[in-house]
Formats: sequence, structure tokens, C-alpha cells
Amino acid sequence: MLLVIDVGNTNIVLGVYEGPRLVRHWRIATRVERTGDEYGILIVNLFRLSGLDLGQVQGVIIGSVVPPIQSALIRTLRRYMTITPLIVGPGIKTGMSIRYDNPKEVGADRIVNAVAAFECVKSAAIVVDFGTATTFDLVADNGDYLGGAIAPGPGLALDALFEKTAKLPRVELAEPKSVIGRDTVTSMQSGLYWGYVGMVDSLIDRISEESELPGIQVIATGGLARLITKETQKIDRIEEFLTLDGLRLLYERNQT
Repeated sequence: MLLVIDVGNTNIVLGVYEGPRLVRHWRIATRVERTGDEYGILIVNLFRLSGLDLGQVQGVIIGSVVPPIQSALIRTLRRYMTITPLIVGPGIKTGMSIRYDNPKEVGADRIVNAVAAFECVKSAAIVVDFGTATTFDLVADNGDYLGGAIAPGPGLALDALFEKTAKLPRVELAEPKSVIGRDTVTSMQSGLYWGYVGMVDSLIDRISEESELPGIQVIATGGLARLITKETQKIDRIEEFLTLDGLRLLYERNQT
């Protein structure tokens, strides 16, 4: 079995693969203050409650955008599983050319998503990852990573409205029944929801036009993908486990 760990700013998603098949997955909150032992207890209990044998795990790969948690997880895996994980970062074999001014600046999650997207469609692709930040990543028809765009995620925008204004409340991100809000809550939900829908479609159009790549497939992933893409016009498919699949692919590519 292979354990893959995607460490994001809001959540840590773990998946267990047997070959290409994802057999279990879990999502836990990202907490920088957790110790390595606490992460160890979490992982051990997740396996136990799912009826999986931790001793059957033969490899681990981590893709992280939170360095302190990455360090804690490395210590945890060495202590509890006697495994040194493969880390997504400089020097890892990706199978793609990263055409960024400074390739080391590209987040691990963006590279992982790009690898998985090209494997899915075997053509030019745009990956839209709805997480703490909303990222747009462009992959060429030959598999090269070409760059993209980064915008604040809807959750960040909600927090900013609540924290930086005196009278606006904290609201839940949801699709409002109408664009024209009739009270403060629905007005905020409308601006956030429809504003993000418009931003997503507009950026996809602009990226596609500027790239001049034919037949671009647009793939959505991330925790808010299903909510936001309900009303978008440009998303071709949703791949809920795109990042986990990308981590599996990278692990396999680095075993030879």
C-alpha cells in the first residue's frame, strides 16, 4: 500500500492506494501547533478505525505548502512507520518540463495537479483548484507546465469581509436563490458566489485565449469545486481526488 499526504493551508488530505485504486481517504484540519506525536496518533487511529494494517504501507509521499507541518510529518513517519517519505519539491522526477521563471517557486500542489491533469486528458489542460487560494494552472499539449494564476479563495474573502468591516457578519458560503440579495447575508453570499463564478469563467477564457492552445480541457478540483462549478460555463469535468492521484503518479515515477 501507498500512503499519500496532501498538506494544504486549511486541510490535510490523506489517501491510501493499492496500485492505482484509492481504497481510503481522510480529511483533517491543518493545525501547525500539532506535534509530530499528535499526527502519529491521528494516522494510527485512522488506519485502525478503517480496518487497515499500517504495517502494509510500503511507501509514503507528501506534497505540502505548509513547511512546519511537513517537518512534523517526516519525523512522525520515521518514528511510527520507520519510513522516510518522498517529498514533492526540487529534485523530484515529475515527467514534465516546468516552464516557470523560477521553477522552485511553484507550489507542490500546483505541480501535483498538473501531472495528474495531463495523465487524465493527455492534452492541453487548465486545472482550477478551489482551496484556501484558488489556483489556475496551464498544462501544454506536450505535458509542459506553463504557469497560471493565483487568487484568494472564497473562504479568505469571507473572512476578510467579516474581519475588516464593522457591521458585516460572518456568513456561510452558499449559492443564493437570486443574484439580488434582499438582506445583508444574501447580499454578501451573492457577491461572493456570483463574483467567483464570474472570475473563474473570465480567467479560464483569458488563459485559453493567451495560450492559443487548441482543445484545452478544464478540470476542477478542491473542496469547493462542486459548489462553485454548479454555475460555471467553462469547467469540463470535476476530479475530486486529482491531487491524491498526482501524488501517486509522482511516487511511481520516482521508483526507477
